[in-house]
Amino acid sequence: MSNYRGIFPGTFTMGNVVCGFLAILSAFEGNITTACWFIILAGFLDALDGKIARLSGGVSQFGIELDSLADFLSFGVAPAFLVYSVKLNSLGKWGWVIPIVYIMAAAYRLARFNLLADSEEKKDFLGLPVPAAALTLVAFIIFGYEIWGGLRYGEVLVSMIILFAFLMISQVRYDSLPDKFDSSANRIKLIAILIAGLLVVLQPRLLLFPVLAAYILFGMIREIYRLLYRGVGKVANRPHIRRRTKRNNRYDEP
Repeated sequence: MSNYRGIFPGTFTMGNVVCGFLAILSAFEGNITTACWFIILAGFLDALDGKIARLSGGVSQFGIELDSLADFLSFGVAPAFLVYSVKLNSLGKWGWVIPIVYIMAAAYRLARFNLLADSEEKKDFLGLPVPAAALTLVAFIIFGYEIWGGLRYGEVLVSMIILFAFLMISQVRYDSLPDKFDSSANRIKLIAILIAGLLVVLQPRLLLFPVLAAYILFGMIREIYRLLYRGVGKVANRPHIRRRTKRNNRYDEP
């Protein structure tokens, strides 16, 4: 019976694959927003398959590898091709280089995730998750079509795909969805997720991009703060700084 536990979550994974392929076909045919929604649907199926696998006890190494292959297609190749179709094809040779770099970063990020799946990735994501990067890109495109009736500020889209490629292979940590809500930090995460989900359901075309962008910016700001705090700590712990501080404290004594 245990051999069949992975069939149900595997169905969602295969749905992820189908959505990724349909997104590429839609972008090739010029149906840009349709391609975006296929990638968003792939993200929804990707979120479900992991949860269902854990609930059903169907987690396996095979399932992890299959999920990574599906994610590479739907959140690596598909969004890169989509962005190339709407903007990068007008940039000459750089229009080829940028999506290739993005695809390679996605492949690296997914491979690293598989190596860390049983350790620290349980607590946080090391580097921007590939689905989050892809969903933010397509959410921006949908946002543009909803506001302006088409893609504007294409340079912002180009900047984002370059930035996301860097963030995926970086050491920046991003919060993952906790499996348990037995601490105050996890309960705060749950409340934030519920509020964000409610906003997205109410106005998906307008609010999906701001919510995802806030998630990415929060991780970046937190990492910058951590680096600055650590840098200040190292400076404060230098021997000559400590001696000077002690000397100043002695002079201040009455």
